Amino acid sequence: MKTMPHANNRGVQIHYEIEGNGPPLVLLHGLDGNLETFREYGYVEALKDKYQLILIDVRGHGASDKPHDPEAYQMKTLVADVVAVLDHLRIDKAHFLGYSMGGWIGFGIAKYAPEHFYSLILGGTHPYKPNADEQAELDYYIQLYKKGNDALIAEEEKQLGLEMTPYMRARCMASDTKAIVALMSSEDCIRSFEEVLPTMNMPCLVYAGENDGAYSGAKKCVESMPNATFVSLPGFDHRGALHQSSIILPHITKFLKKVGQA
Repeated sequence: MKTMPHANNRGVQIHYEIEGNGPPLVLLHGLDGNLETFREYGYVEALKDKYQLILIDVRGHGASDKPHDPEAYQMKTLVADVVAVLDHLRIDKAHFLGYSMGGWIGFGIAKYAPEHFYSLILGGTHPYKPNADEQAELDYYIQLYKKGNDALIAEEEKQLGLEMTPYMRARCMASDTKAIVALMSSEDCIRSFEEVLPTMNMPCLVYAGENDGAYSGAKKCVESMPNATFVSLPGFDHRGALHQSSIILPHITKFLKKVGQA
C-alpha cells in the first residue's frame, strides 16, 4: 500500500512514499530529480516485491519543502531529513540506495547516522572535494539555474539533442531553481568527506559508469573503505548508469541478498 505523508525536521517538511514489503530500503535521488526517478527507470518495479521501499524527496526537490538559504542544505541537515523519515515510520534501521547527490548524502549518513543503516549502495558519486573539472561544472550549473527554468530547459534539450516531451518540460518547469542554487552553493557541497571512509564498516556497494566524471573518485574511495565492493559499468556515463537500470540492478539485488543472509 502506497502512502504519501511528510516527516518534519525542525519545521521543514520532507515528503516520502512507501512501495512494497520486506526489509526497509531507502532510495534517494540525484540533484534536481525527485522520488519518481526510481519509478521512471524501473527500480521500484524490480525491488518492491522483496523490500519496503522508502522513496524520499530530498529537501529542495519534489513535494518536500524548498528553502532558499544555503545554510539549510548542510550535509548534517540532509542526513537528519532521512533519519526524520525513518523516525516517522518507527524504523530503527534500513538499507540505503542513493545515486549521484543521493549517493553523496550516503557518505554523510556514514558520518552522521551510521547506526541507522545496515548497508549503503552509492552510485555515481564520491566523497572528495570537487576537482578542477567538477568545480567548473558546478559553477556552470549554478549560473545556469540562476537564469531560471527556461534556460534550464534549453540546456537540457541541447544535451539530449532533441526537444523535450510535454512531460519532461513540465517536470523541468516544476524545479525550484532558487532552492537548487542554494543547495549547490552550500559549503558542504565542495567539502571533502573522505575522513569518514575508514569508519564505514557496514557493507557498501559503490558503482559508476566508466564515462562518468565521478568514476575515478568512486573507484578510489573504495580502497579506503573496510567492507566495500566496486562495480564498474563500461560504456556508461552519469545519466546512463542511472537510466539503464537493468545493468546495475542485478548487482544491487545480489548485494542486498548477500547482506540479508549475513
